[in-house]
Amino acid sequence: MFFIEVILPLSLAKTFTYRISEAEYHFIKKGMRVAVPFGKNKIYTALVLDIHENSPTLYDAKEIHQILDEKPIATETQIKHWLWVANYYMCGIGDVYRGAFPSGLLLESETIVSHKPEVVVNDSELSDDEFLVYEALQHQSSLKVQEIASILNKKNILPVLQKLISKDIIVLEEEIKENYKPKLVRYVKLHSKYDSDNGLAELLEVLKSANKQKEIVLAYFQLNASEKKPITVKKLTEVANVTSAVVKALIEKEIFEEYYLQHDRVSFNGEKSEKELHLSEAQENAFLAIKESFSEKEVCLLHGVTSSGKTEIYIKLIEEYLQTGKQILYLLPEIALTTQLVSRLRLHFGDKVAVFHSKYSNNERVEVWKQTLENSEKAQIVIGARSALFLPFNDLGLLIVDEEHEQTFKQTDPAPRYHARDAAIVLANFHKAKVLLGSATPSIETYFNTQNDKYGLVTLTERYKNVRMPEVVLVDLKDKHFRKRMTGHFSDLLIEEIAEALSLGEQVILFQNRRGYSPIIECLTCGHVPHCQQCDVSLTFHKFKNQLRCHYCGYSIAKPTNCHSCSSIDLTTKGFGTEQIEQELLSLFSKAKTARMDQDTTRGKFGFEKIIDTFKNREIDILVGTQMLAKGLDFDNVSLVGIMNADNMLHHPDFRAFERSFQMMTQVAGRAGRSEKQGKVVIQTYNPNHNTIQQVTNHNYIGMYKEQLYDRQIYKYPPYFRIIKLTIKHKDFDKLKEGSMWLYQVLSQNLNIPVLGPEEPAISRIRNEYIRTILIKIPQNLHLGNTKKTIQKMLNSFEAVAQYRAIKVVVNVDFY
Repeated sequence: MFFIEVILPLSLAKTFTYRISEAEYHFIKKGMRVAVPFGKNKIYTALVLDIHENSPTLYDAKEIHQILDEKPIATETQIKHWLWVANYYMCGIGDVYRGAFPSGLLLESETIVSHKPEVVVNDSELSDDEFLVYEALQHQSSLKVQEIASILNKKNILPVLQKLISKDIIVLEEEIKENYKPKLVRYVKLHSKYDSDNGLAELLEVLKSANKQKEIVLAYFQLNASEKKPITVKKLTEVANVTSAVVKALIEKEIFEEYYLQHDRVSFNGEKSEKELHLSEAQENAFLAIKESFSEKEVCLLHGVTSSGKTEIYIKLIEEYLQTGKQILYLLPEIALTTQLVSRLRLHFGDKVAVFHSKYSNNERVEVWKQTLENSEKAQIVIGARSALFLPFNDLGLLIVDEEHEQTFKQTDPAPRYHARDAAIVLANFHKAKVLLGSATPSIETYFNTQNDKYGLVTLTERYKNVRMPEVVLVDLKDKHFRKRMTGHFSDLLIEEIAEALSLGEQVILFQNRRGYSPIIECLTCGHVPHCQQCDVSLTFHKFKNQLRCHYCGYSIAKPTNCHSCSSIDLTTKGFGTEQIEQELLSLFSKAKTARMDQDTTRGKFGFEKIIDTFKNREIDILVGTQMLAKGLDFDNVSLVGIMNADNMLHHPDFRAFERSFQMMTQVAGRAGRSEKQGKVVIQTYNPNHNTIQQVTNHNYIGMYKEQLYDRQIYKYPPYFRIIKLTIKHKDFDKLKEGSMWLYQVLSQNLNIPVLGPEEPAISRIRNEYIRTILIKIPQNLHLGNTKKTIQKMLNSFEAVAQYRAIKVVVNVDFY
C-alpha cells in the first residue's frame, strides 16, 4: 500500500493521507498538485508534502482523483518556509497554502468558470471534451466546475479546464477586467531643418499665403518661449484657436514633427537610458558599507532620509547580484509603489523584471509563478507586495524590503497573519541569501536590532544632490480659530502657501488620513448620530455618492433628509475627510485642478496608475489623499506638502501611535522638494508643542527612538516583550463574555507572564459579531516556541468545550 501526505487549501492545521497506486508512487514527487475528494462530494487541489507507506490509523485513506502536474510546482525550501510561517504565526498550514498559491492553480468544485468573449477559437484545435465545455459556455455565461463535470459525465475534469485556461479560452470568475492603457499624448516640435537662427524667416517665407498656418507657427513660438516644456497638439490648437486639421497640414508639409510620449517626460530628449547609474559620493559610501556589512551579517538596515536616493543603491546592488545568476526579490508595502518602481527598474533591467501582487489577474499571476519556478530570465527580479514572498524561488540571492516600517507588510485578515519583513528574513536564511531593509523612519524593533549588533546599520544623512531637507512650519489651529483666521479647514498660512506654489506652477500634496466627506452626521435637536446596524461605528458621509457608509462592513443608506430619531431637519456634519478637503479646494482655488487618491478613487487594477500618471504629467495641481501618499512616491515638481490635522493620528488608542505618527508625517513631508528647490511642509495641529510633532519638525529620528524605547521598557511592549493578541468573536454577547473569561482564566493560571483582558476594543462589534481581545506578553528571556505550544494547547481545550465551540478565536502573533 502506498500513501501520500497532502495539504488542502482549507483552514486546517493538519495534513491528510490519501492512497495511491504503485505506478503513481513512483511518479509523484513532493510539491506536485493532486485533485482529491474531501467531504461528501467536493474536490480540491491538494499539494503533496510527503510520500510514504504508513496507512493512517484514524480513518480509511481515500484514493486520489488524479495527478495535475508533470513536475513539482512548489519547491522544498518553499514548503519548509510555509511550515515555519504556520508554526510561528499559529495558523493552519492549509491557510498558508491557500494564501500563497495563485487561485488559478487551485481549482475546486465550487470555482466558477466563464469564457473570454473576445477570443477567436479554432474548433479543430480543441479535443472533444474541450469543445463540449467551450460550446456549453457559449449558451451560458458561467458554469461551476461541478456542472461541467456533469456535462462531460466525467469525474476528472480539472486537466481539461487547466488546458483551456492555458489556451486563454476560459477565465476564472473573480477577475475584474479593466482596459487601461497609459495615455499617449501627442506633441509637436519644429522640424529640425528650421532649427537654425534664420529658420523663422525661411518659415514665414514658405507660409506667405497660408494665414491660418502662419498663426499656428507664431502661437507655437510664443508657447515655446513662455513654457519650457514640450507642447501638446491640444494646447497648441486651443491657444491658436484653430482646428487640428491645420496642424495636420503643417505636419504633412514637414514644418512640424509630431511625436508621442507615454507619461514619462524624461524621455523627451530622446536619450536612451543605457547610461550607467552614477551614485553620488554619499551613496557610493553607503553602497560599500552595505557590502561590507553583508560579509559579517545576514541583514543590513539602510537608514536614509527621504529622497536620499535609496532606490539607486538598490539598483546597484541588484546589478551585482544579477551577475551571479541568483534571483532577487524586492518587496514593497503598497501596490501604488510597485507601479512607479517597475517603470524605473524596467529602464535598467529590461524584461528581467516580473511583478506579482493581488491586483494582477489570475492568469498573469500563474505565469509569474511558473517563470520564478523555472528560474527563467524573465523573473530574475521579482517586485511585489507582501504576497510575492511565497513564490517558488530556486536560488534567492538578495531580498530588499523597502519602507520596512510600513504596517501594510503585516497581513491582518485572513490567516496567515504574517509580517512580510520578518518572514522575508527567515526565507533568506533558508536560501543563505542577504536581506537589505530600507527606510527613512525604521521601525523601533528593527533599529533596536541594529543597536544590539544583530543587524548591520548604514546611514545616509543627506538628500540626493544635497537638496536641503524640507522646511517644516507648524500652524497652531487653536490660535488660528481664536483669531478667526481659518477658512473651512485651511489656515490663512496654508492658503497663502498653496497660492504661491500654484502661481509658480508647482504642485501641492495635501494629506488627510480619513476618506469620505465627514465621519459623523449629527442631529442638532436631539443629538442622534446614525450608526451602522451591524457594527459599533457611526456611518461616514460620502457626498460624492450622497450616502452614508460603514467603512467596516460596507452597509450603506441614502443620506437622510431628516433625523431618524426626532424627525428634525437640523442635521450637521462633524469632522472631515478627503472629500470635504477636495470640495473646499474647489471654492478656494477654482482655477486649480484637484484630484484625490484614497480607497474610493483607486478601485481596480490600474486605479493607482491613472492618478499617479496624471499627477506626474502635471495635469493635476493639488492632490489630496490618505496614507497611500506617504509611501515613497517620487514626484519632482511638488514643492509644498500640507498635513491637514496631525492630531487624529497622535491620539489613536495604540501603543505605537507616536511612532506611527512620526513615520507618517516624516514620510509625507519627504514628498516635498525632491529636486533642486527646498520644499515646504505645513503641519496643522492643535498641539504644536507635542514631543512627536517637534521631533518631526527637527527631523530627529534618534530622539523619537530613545523616548519611545524608554516607554516600551516600562510598559512591557516590543522590542522587550513579544505580544500575541487573541481576538474572540461571537454573535451572542453573554456567551462571548463567559467564553472569553474562561479562556483568560485558563491562560493566566498556566502562564507566568502578563495576560491582559478580556478587553472590549474601541469598535466592539463588527458585522453583528461582538468582539473581545486578550493580550499575552512574552518576555525576551522565555522560549517563544514552548510558550506558543502551551497557548495552542489551551486554545484546543477551549475548542473542545461544547458550549464554546461556536466562538471564533483569532490568533495574531506580533499583531503590530
